[in-house]
Amino acid sequence: MNRIATIWKHRFGLLAIVSLALSATALSAQSTTNKKTTTPPPKPAAAPPARPAPSNAPHPGGSSGPASTANHPATGPTISNTTAGHPATGPSGSPTTTRSTTSTVGSGRPANAPNVAHSMNNTRPVPRGVQQTSLRSGNTLARRPNGGIRDVHDERRGINIHNGLNGSRHISVERADHSRIYAERGRPGYIQRGYVYRGHDFERRAYFYHGRSYNRFYRGYEYRPGLRLSIYAPYHYYGVGFYGWAYNPWYSPIYYQWGWAGNPWYGYYGGYFTPYPSYANASFWLTDYIISQDLAAEYQAQQEARLLAAAPPAGAAQLTPEVKQMIADEVRGQIALENAEAQQNAGGQDTDPASSSIARLLSDGHPHVFIAGGSLDLVDASGAECAVSDGDALELTSPPPADSPVAQLIVLASKGGNECHRSDSVNVALTDLQEMQNHMRERIDQGLEELQAKQGQSGLPAAPPSAMGKPVDAAFAQQAPPPEANGAADINQQLAAADQSQQEVVAQAQKEAGPSAGATDAPPPPPPAPAGPPPTVALGQTIDQVTAAFGQPTSVIDLGVKKVYNYPGMKVTFKSGKVSDVQ
Repeated sequence: MNRIATIWKHRFGLLAIVSLALSATALSAQSTTNKKTTTPPPKPAAAPPARPAPSNAPHPGGSSGPASTANHPATGPTISNTTAGHPATGPSGSPTTTRSTTSTVGSGRPANAPNVAHSMNNTRPVPRGVQQTSLRSGNTLARRPNGGIRDVHDERRGINIHNGLNGSRHISVERADHSRIYAERGRPGYIQRGYVYRGHDFERRAYFYHGRSYNRFYRGYEYRPGLRLSIYAPYHYYGVGFYGWAYNPWYSPIYYQWGWAGNPWYGYYGGYFTPYPSYANASFWLTDYIISQDLAAEYQAQQEARLLAAAPPAGAAQLTPEVKQMIADEVRGQIALENAEAQQNAGGQDTDPASSSIARLLSDGHPHVFIAGGSLDLVDASGAECAVSDGDALELTSPPPADSPVAQLIVLASKGGNECHRSDSVNVALTDLQEMQNHMRERIDQGLEELQAKQGQSGLPAAPPSAMGKPVDAAFAQQAPPPEANGAADINQQLAAADQSQQEVVAQAQKEAGPSAGATDAPPPPPPAPAGPPPTVALGQTIDQVTAAFGQPTSVIDLGVKKVYNYPGMKVTFKSGKVSDVQ
């Protein structure tokens, strides 16, 4: 807490100086012109140079080379057999193992440096005591120390399965056409397909959830040879006036009623999250927006997957005012970044992925806060496994070594149970860290859209005319290939195929390596949700019909005859009590 308090005092002092300066400027302008004005956000610092390839950089295929000990001690959990995890591959990419082998991740060394042992995707660290078995078919199986199945790789189907500590199941499928399917019960699944625009690699993720679909876009970026990141790319940008209004302090604090009372997620996580009583600027409002949307999504996912406990787990480390201030500072910095990108887009320039990615955050010499956007299993400093989930906060205080595929973060807030504890040092794969930043930017964009739609209402200040222009679509989004017509069916099919894959790989492991290779002492995963069509929303439905299918919304925009119900990933507009639009 002393460390957090010190950081808070430092940041508060800086924020106070900036706020006083901005307030003085605003008051001066108010007295001379009596008009609302906005100051453009500052431009972010120059992007960091590209990182050189270290001598032991991972190969383009994703398998990492030997760990270097030249600049730092090799002091993380290790794999005692080189065939652990995904089978070793030759130049052609075909498996070179011809027999089943089993290896165990040990902890015979200090655990205060980045791990060099990685899971089947060769990116994430492996916890202490995990036993990994490579089979003759190319399939692989990883078990936790208690015997529970952790990871499964089905070579024939191209399926990778991760069974989370919280009971979730994450499924990733690499298809022959190089597209990828991601699926998880209770959450939106997506199909990712790459394309090229102006000579640059982009990815479109087409999400499918409860009968609706939406797109998100990402720019491919080679952080260093062999380590590729997918960088969130906003599909539209606002004018500089809007970003200035969202970045700068408002004329006076405002009081806003979110309308969460009666929502089950709000009561469930009431001990973890408390909204601000008032808002001095959009960054604070967006902070509560991000956290509330995340907690609502987590509650719904747990409920749909039949994983929700009757009461919140014990041991939660709540989001303190100091932690929320750190999140608000991060949000403000992201608004400034998007403003710079918007100006580049308006000038027909390409945005710099190094500037937009974690590459900047890892090299600017400042601490940064990340918010988990889903369930993710991590490895702490002792080599033990712990989890984070939607709305948990972590802090990056220093960059990782140049050749490390992971960064060490400190847990600031978590929701108890099997989640990582406050102040735990955890290793986060850089690919997962990038997804956390992507998630924050996506949530900010959703919140900015709602801010512009609701300005001047429900307590929010009215935006100046310069902030009311319609957003401009990014050119790369207009050139993306269309989403798959049967995307939702493909995702559901993979959910079913993953169940069969896990059963077959476990049976094969028992046959080749003995019963203990596939045995499990852990409880079986919860049964899948009952079969049947997913809930749908259609034009003309009443409010009662929609809430019966989807539950109560996370927030409501009441404009009289027109009402907007906000759900995680979906907005339903009613006119005169009936659905008129769905976004």
